[in-house]
Amino acid sequence: MGPRSWPTRRWIKNRSYREIATEILREAEQTDRREDEQFGDRRGDELPEQLHTPEGRRVALEQARRRIQERKGRAADADGESVEPAPVAIDPQRSVTGHGGRREWFRAGRRELEQHREREGRSIARGREDRLFDAAGRLEQNHQVELAANELYERWRSGARDRLGRRLHANNLKPFSPPDLPDGTINLSDPDSRVMRTQGTPPRQAYNAQTAVNDRQIILAAQVTVDAADFGHLEPMLDTTLSQLERQGITERPGVLLADAGYWHTAQMQAITDRGIEVLAPPDGNMRERKRPGCEGGAYQQMRDKLATDRGRELYAQRKITIEPIFGQIKHNRHIDRFMRRGRAAAQSEWRLITATHNVLKLHSHRVANTA
Repeated sequence: MGPRSWPTRRWIKNRSYREIATEILREAEQTDRREDEQFGDRRGDELPEQLHTPEGRRVALEQARRRIQERKGRAADADGESVEPAPVAIDPQRSVTGHGGRREWFRAGRRELEQHREREGRSIARGREDRLFDAAGRLEQNHQVELAANELYERWRSGARDRLGRRLHANNLKPFSPPDLPDGTINLSDPDSRVMRTQGTPPRQAYNAQTAVNDRQIILAAQVTVDAADFGHLEPMLDTTLSQLERQGITERPGVLLADAGYWHTAQMQAITDRGIEVLAPPDGNMRERKRPGCEGGAYQQMRDKLATDRGRELYAQRKITIEPIFGQIKHNRHIDRFMRRGRAAAQSEWRLITATHNVLKLHSHRVANTA
């Protein structure tokens, strides 16, 4: 099992909510005057007054959308898509372990939101104005989910207890003031993609393309995620693989699961082991000369000891001749090194087509070799 960050077709500067909202309003007003004439003595980056509240932002952007539609000669549909984001439920019992504080609840909320977007599978709009509104709506949605997660956290915190059963005092809760505007940036060309960093390469707009293969270099499953890190994707990738095999009538389970260090997830690895599948994944990255800080003793040391045995070294060495050559074949031999389509759903389809043709080529080579 292995990942690669797969760049998108084009790099377009990521924009903040302030920049997107300002550009929408400028476009709606059809302002072509020079900046000094437009803003006078102001800097030019002040936020318009109507965008200081969530309700004001929704009204202003909806009005701007209608004016842009009318300017383009399209009727503004009163029942058309609104920039107001759809609500996303957050299940703290499933998503939050109770450790990590407020930030973990934010991560849980964002995870629920991304799963919602993945199920939705919306395509990326072609027109720039439509993408501006979509980007603004996504940032608003991120903001709303963060506010909802914070409210849930504070509600849980008011009645929570520590490991000794003692009630946590509300006056120990650090105050939190949510930002007035949605924070973060988003890519206008492909809002689903993310800036990802891979060792030895500069940051780039990309998706995390993952595959699961067998010992014959046959790809069994292919997924695209928007998470730069592989943490948390070990068990989902295994479930996807087993589901794909069952669809083909194959019920045999793998005996050993090999994964690189990025997939290390103690709880998921234990759950997989309980299902009768051995997991081999180093707790330390290949680029590290020393142990990863905080990963000493317990399961970490047990895995190091297992990988240090002759059997462990022999098994884990299979990654070098199974998963690694596949990415080399696709990227360097077939010259497929970036996605040509935009949007997570489109990138997912493209990635699965790429991996399917890899399997077809493997089958062709096998038949040619046996008939020669």
